[in-house]
Amino acid sequence: MRPLDQLAEIAQKAVSIGNNLIKHTRPETVTEKSDRDTYTDVDVRIEQDVRTYLAEATPEIGFIGEEGGASGQAADSEYVWALDPIDGTSNFVHGVPLCGVSLGLMRGDRAVVAAIVLPYLDLHYSAAHGQGAYVNGTKIQASETAELSKAMVAIGDYALGEGAEEKNRQRIALTAALAAEVERIRMFGSAAHDLVWLAEGRIDGAVILSNKTHDIAAGVLIAREAGALVLDSSGTQHTSAATHTVAAVPGIAKPLLALVQSAI
Repeated sequence: MRPLDQLAEIAQKAVSIGNNLIKHTRPETVTEKSDRDTYTDVDVRIEQDVRTYLAEATPEIGFIGEEGGASGQAADSEYVWALDPIDGTSNFVHGVPLCGVSLGLMRGDRAVVAAIVLPYLDLHYSAAHGQGAYVNGTKIQASETAELSKAMVAIGDYALGEGAEEKNRQRIALTAALAAEVERIRMFGSAAHDLVWLAEGRIDGAVILSNKTHDIAAGVLIAREAGALVLDSSGTQHTSAATHTVAAVPGIAKPLLALVQSAI
């Protein structure tokens, strides 16, 4: 396997394909996958184009995309690319400029390379295991916030589809618990934004009561490489097998985790 820094450059080139399409294309078709969950023709085109590029650049590596699933060799590959072509599709459809392209290189249950681009904001994030996290080429570091009362915490979207009512009882309880303790709550509608903005110090914590690899993996690595802690709600280290995603700067990680556990 080639060095991680070379693979990180490939990942950045791959997400730049999606960056250009999002910035210069509006969706022509919006298709419903399930209850209120949609994808667009732009999602599909980005995934196809990125898949094609990565198949040529790294033919030895498998591929899993949110819309098209796994390539033939993905199950047998030690390394697998995991792509969310548009994280925040609903935002994209409605013209809200909070969406991004998220690509992680998985080895087992964790990402070792990550690239995320937020096209409308011209923010390009990258990380490789043990090599730090960067935005537009500048190294980034999570904040030093040490009190929940001074923390801005992002939460993931409320649930849709089957079982949403029960899942949203947890999410509403979490929202209420956070509202009583933190400085502000934010819902950006994109896990990529939650995690890279934690890494960059724009927010201090992020709680996402789900864990889909193509949504989460790249952002988890970027957050970790910037000094944040990323855990499952059980308190164990976050992996692709985790149930939930609780990410925070070290100074508030323990009380935030306790709050999450109490709420859900």
